Amino acid sequence: MKIETPRGKVIKTKGGNVRLEWNPNFQPQIETAFTRTQKFIDSEVLRLSNPYVPMQSGMLQKLGILGTVIGSGSVVYEGPYARYLYYGKVMVGRVPKQLTDNNLTFHGAPKRGAFWFERMKADKKDQILRGAAKIIKRESR
Repeated sequence: MKIETPRGKVIKTKGGNVRLEWNPNFQPQIETAFTRTQKFIDSEVLRLSNPYVPMQSGMLQKLGILGTVIGSGSVVYEGPYARYLYYGKVMVGRVPKQLTDNNLTFHGAPKRGAFWFERMKADKKDQILRGAAKIIKRESR
């Protein structure tokens, strides 16, 4: 995200003129704060999602780490089966697999299973937002 600060501006009123000038450090300071905050959010989403991610070998969690560029604002679980597991439906046949109405059974359910991000967010959103707010407050001084 790029933030641009406007140049100084003179506002004329009946009572006189007012000149508004932006702090020249505002742009780099707030961009740094946003970058650090986004990195925190991405890292926390991965970390806090781990107990919700289906677990058999642990590879799906590793694919989340490998597929995510921390600070990009996008957490990606790369892998040919990640999407099937996320939606929790049995897929059959050869590639391209066909979707069925049958639900997958997950080891560690009900915590581990489909829609892990949505369920983690429902449980941990406030915790992530509090941490992000602390970073923004600290970094934007």
